[in-house]
Amino acid sequence: MAVIGWIGLGHMGGPMSAHLVAAGHEVRGFDLDEAACLVAADRGVRVCESIAETVAGVDAVFTSLPRNEHVRDVYAATAGVWATAPVNALLLDTSTVDIDTSRWCHAESAARGFRFVDAPISGGIAGAERGSLTFMLGGEPDAVAAARPLVQPMAAHVFDLGGPTLGIAAKLANNLMLFASLLGVAEGAALAASLGLDPARFHEVAAASSGDSWPLRTWYPAPGVVETSPANRNFDATFSAALAEKDLSFAVAAAEASGLHIPAAELALEQFRRLASEGYAGKDASLIAKYPPADGTLAGFDPSA
Repeated sequence: MAVIGWIGLGHMGGPMSAHLVAAGHEVRGFDLDEAACLVAADRGVRVCESIAETVAGVDAVFTSLPRNEHVRDVYAATAGVWATAPVNALLLDTSTVDIDTSRWCHAESAARGFRFVDAPISGGIAGAERGSLTFMLGGEPDAVAAARPLVQPMAAHVFDLGGPTLGIAAKLANNLMLFASLLGVAEGAALAASLGLDPARFHEVAAASSGDSWPLRTWYPAPGVVETSPANRNFDATFSAALAEKDLSFAVAAAEASGLHIPAAELALEQFRRLASEGYAGKDASLIAKYPPADGTLAGFDPSA
């Protein structure tokens, strides 16, 4: 069994690190959020006071962080990962970052003698809790081979995509498809309701037909239809509009750099930004379902609550 340092014990990193504990690994964790640390400690993670303490003498380091700048700071800080982890430790970043940040992580890790794997995930908080995530691995063959058994306790699917940054490339492309699909689900659900269809019955039809999709099965924007839908909880976030805006902006930037025309993704991005401008950045991404109705009202959402 390995000794693993885990940096970032939030909604994703917390349950993911707990699966490694359950698999028999020794896991040390670090997060700036005291509440996240307490939850992780209850799940068997040894919570540390610093990055240096977390990564001292470990076999591998996982990072699970919100934004590009957090990843860059954690790796490059004076007492960060590169400065304090043993050079033989395998580094794995599960964060959703842009291509440039992932490329920088690979290059700077290699320059210091570290092996690095971009290891983004799909499956959301529910997948993290169940240990049923999809991992998309990018890196040199020996590093990816070493990463596979470490991520397996957290995963239902593990894909070796090839060389450096190809894991994050797959994640960005997947996210583009997810959010374009969510836009279609929001508009289709609104159309069905406006034509008098019962939401639960229509969901049955769509889930068994060509309209089926992950957001339809997981985030259907009507209360009482899908157990995991944020519509059951006033659209409290499982995947916040702010994170959706961040992730999709990376995908749109990558597409633009490739010369692609992506109007559906650009429309979804505009709607996430609109949610943020209205003060709903912390609400769930599926709250874009309030935009098809002309009056902006949406069953399951009380803006005053």
